[in-house]
Amino acid sequence: MLIPLRPGELQKLIPAVATGNQFRFAMGNPQQILQRLMVAAIGGVIALLISQSQMASRWGPVWLVIGVVFLLYVLWGPIVQAGQRNATLRRYPTAALFEGEVADVQTRERVENSHEQADSRGQLELVENRRTWMLLELEDEDGYLGRISFPMDKKHQSIRRGTLVRCLVLSERKDFSRIGALSDAWLPGLRMWVGDYPFLLRPAFEELCQLRLARR
Repeated sequence: MLIPLRPGELQKLIPAVATGNQFRFAMGNPQQILQRLMVAAIGGVIALLISQSQMASRWGPVWLVIGVVFLLYVLWGPIVQAGQRNATLRRYPTAALFEGEVADVQTRERVENSHEQADSRGQLELVENRRTWMLLELEDEDGYLGRISFPMDKKHQSIRRGTLVRCLVLSERKDFSRIGALSDAWLPGLRMWVGDYPFLLRPAFEELCQLRLARR
């Protein structure tokens, strides 16, 4: 079942500026955080040193500002990244609330990253870090809708075929004959959110579901 959103509702559910959940997600893993810290520290120190050497010139204040911007990269980097991710769904002209069920559940191994390291004989070998992802096929009374995939945790083992699911459906067409994207999904029966990125303002989405679906 698809229930078209009213004008302005999509922007309320997917904000332009990163939320706390989105900021934490965009921060990434410890390795990514360390990389940002290194970029911020190296870039900031170099820019500040240059600004100190050119304080007498008109470029001194400019380099000072650049240094401060670099030092704050750890904070504004994830905010910009999350905002760009949100924009990929906010750009769609048509959105609808979807209520259906899980048609199929699958798991797959995906390579998260890889690197070379020397083995006991001194020879280089490729080491791959893999992670299990869960794939949910969604459908309603009109048939197949699409797929949501996300890194699998132990709590996801309770997801079964027939589980009630709600999410947003985005499309370039008003009749939704072609689906452009799906948001993260809410499984009300399990009180669980799933998805590879927290697009939605979750309390607002749950409230919208109660208001719009209660009338059906």
